[in-house]
Amino acid sequence: MSEVQRDTKIAAIQLCATSDLVKNLSNMDRLIEQAVDQGAELVFLPEAFAYLGPEREKRHLLEKIPTDNSEEKGPILSRCIAAATKNNCDLILGGFHEKSESNTKCFNTCVHISRKGLIGASYRKIHLFDISLSDGTVLNESAVTEAGEALVTAQMPFGKLGLSICYDLRFPYLYQGLVDMGAVAITVPSAFTVTTGQAHWHSLLRARAIECQSYVIAPAQYGHNWGKRYSYGHTVIIDPWGKIIAEQNDGEGVVLANIVPEKVSKVRQELPSLEHRRSLK
Repeated sequence: MSEVQRDTKIAAIQLCATSDLVKNLSNMDRLIEQAVDQGAELVFLPEAFAYLGPEREKRHLLEKIPTDNSEEKGPILSRCIAAATKNNCDLILGGFHEKSESNTKCFNTCVHISRKGLIGASYRKIHLFDISLSDGTVLNESAVTEAGEALVTAQMPFGKLGLSICYDLRFPYLYQGLVDMGAVAITVPSAFTVTTGQAHWHSLLRARAIECQSYVIAPAQYGHNWGKRYSYGHTVIIDPWGKIIAEQNDGEGVVLANIVPEKVSKVRQELPSLEHRRSLK
């Protein structure tokens, strides 16, 4: 096992973001500090952690993610960087509202900030949530969001972390691709609806862990976000055997677990299903 691949205590945060940006960021700061006080050196935030509300208001909050760390940052990203450096932790922003060249759309982006305050990686959500459910839930993410095009991993103390966001969870090939890039853990920051969460959340997350023989870290939104928008909650961390090792069912909170790279190696050696994959015509 190389020097960078070591056991790492991580925390996944569950919160209820609303249209109140100031309150959301204050809650974020408090929960990150709580996670670090409990020993976490890597903290994961859910999708849309800074704002979940009307689109017209979100348009005024969009910020660019610099490709060079020396470039100027917007106030929300600067606040997140300050939280990482103050708490001396790596931080995964589960879903950041990133400004694009479009006048009507933005990117939904998962960002890694190092404990030194540097942007280590950013992943733009590839699969967009366009659905119409029998319970009346209608969401059309592609109307306001541009799709990303590239798989991304970030280097962590335990090894490589595969980045994804929410609806990506339904597309197994994405996660197989992340494993092929060396991922030993995968994050799925989410704001799952209550209807889809009750039906599919745990099953899909455990399936991805079992198929990829990787840890799955899924920080989630919970509760009433705004208007008719409710999120399912159930933040979970799952081991490479598919066992749920930590969970926050409802309400705000922090769940913790150790990511043990040797456990990933052991599972992959004993049941080498990743090596048994075959290309079909």
